[in-house]
Amino acid sequence: MYFPFDNSYARLPDRFYARLAPTPVSHPTLIKINHPLARHLGLDPEALATPEGIEILAGNRVPDGADPLAMAYAGHQFGGWVPQLGDGRAILLGELIDGDGNRRDIQLKGSGQTPFSRSGDGRAWVGPVLREYILSEAMAALGIPTTRALAAVLTGETIFREEVQPGAVLTRVASSHIRVGTFQFFAARQDNEGLRLLADHVIARHFPDALEAENPYAALLDQAVARQGMLIAKWMAVGFIHGVMNTDNMSICGETFDYGPCAFMDTYHPDMVFSSIDFQGRYAYRRQSDMALWNLSCFASTILPLLAPEETVARDIATTAVNAFPLHFNVAWTTEFRAKLGLAEDHDEDFALAHDLLSVMAAQSVDFTCTFRCLCGLSQKSDAPLNGVFDDAAAFVGWVKAWRARLQRETRSEPQRQAAMRAANPAYIPRNHRIEAVIQSACRGDFEPFETLQGILSTPFDEQPNKLDYQHPPLPEEVVHETFCGT
Repeated sequence: MYFPFDNSYARLPDRFYARLAPTPVSHPTLIKINHPLARHLGLDPEALATPEGIEILAGNRVPDGADPLAMAYAGHQFGGWVPQLGDGRAILLGELIDGDGNRRDIQLKGSGQTPFSRSGDGRAWVGPVLREYILSEAMAALGIPTTRALAAVLTGETIFREEVQPGAVLTRVASSHIRVGTFQFFAARQDNEGLRLLADHVIARHFPDALEAENPYAALLDQAVARQGMLIAKWMAVGFIHGVMNTDNMSICGETFDYGPCAFMDTYHPDMVFSSIDFQGRYAYRRQSDMALWNLSCFASTILPLLAPEETVARDIATTAVNAFPLHFNVAWTTEFRAKLGLAEDHDEDFALAHDLLSVMAAQSVDFTCTFRCLCGLSQKSDAPLNGVFDDAAAFVGWVKAWRARLQRETRSEPQRQAAMRAANPAYIPRNHRIEAVIQSACRGDFEPFETLQGILSTPFDEQPNKLDYQHPPLPEEVVHETFCGT
């Protein structure tokens, strides 16, 4: 086993983390290795599946070159300030350079207690591990920036949550695990030198173009704002609800991060919430851009000492940068939904056209993914693909007429437009009831449904004739109304 580690975060001062090894488990067994991702990281997937490799993935052995640590951070959780959080059940083994030359973190999640565990057991059970594996890999296949899942193993131990569950460890891959909350940790301690070291590290790792700017820290903020706007727009375009957009769950580099009580919508409604702990709907589907803006405001406030020596000047720089977020988001949102509607050209009415469709969908309580996928097959003359999607077809007629009028201004042929729409509208998403069925089977020791679902979601835009049932929304008795954090 060889991991070519180059651990830049571990070279930062000790106050950035706590150094410790993962806690060994009793009897680890392999659930799955992500072979393509392993090879892209320069790792041998066959070697990872050996007893020695499984020992590493479970945390029982620390590979040569690793420098295991738990990262320190703080954060706002549902708007409430928590001055110290940190990796309470995760260990960063180190960093690899992937096949594209990008630096990637290798982290074990569920690897035991750390100084940041806050009385938690530091472990994970198999449900959240498989859930994150499925969802993160599905997001990658959809082309949405995300952390990835390299491997999942059972620990051979039991975990106590609402009931006794089988323990598991996820090996997570990320561009980094630095969050808004990491900056908040140092800002709360008025550790300006720590802030500067962290910001310099982030610029070098994620935003190297900022080094060319007159004010690299202002450029860091500008680019972080732009990336978040694009990320949230991509979430909205597939009906994804993160569910817990706390500042400690917001990756500074613009990746989807920390898959807890997240979900993809079945029936569309802008106020949809799944998280069992989001009692006020703070992180509802339609509010995700507002919450990203709130988080970015928190980030901007942390780096004020770096933006300018004078506080008023620093605040002006920060305000200008953060106020640009709605523009970044709206442009990205319109771009995503224009593609979903088969529109290649940019016209002013496209934003309203997309919103009008969503309004009809909400009023009719139709399935988000099925509606857009069926729309791909509509022609200028036939509405047949949408038969059965809308109970009241008359409510949809007006919008279809406006959409067809807009299509007349396009230069692509109808087959070209339909093919482009199928590349923008997935046929398959990780539906909640399918994930729950996978977890229930896994708890009985049957991982075949997990493998099947993984295979389907790896090509979400393909038709897959033998798997058409996986396109369908849940039956009334199958609907999942709540999702839960793994802790």
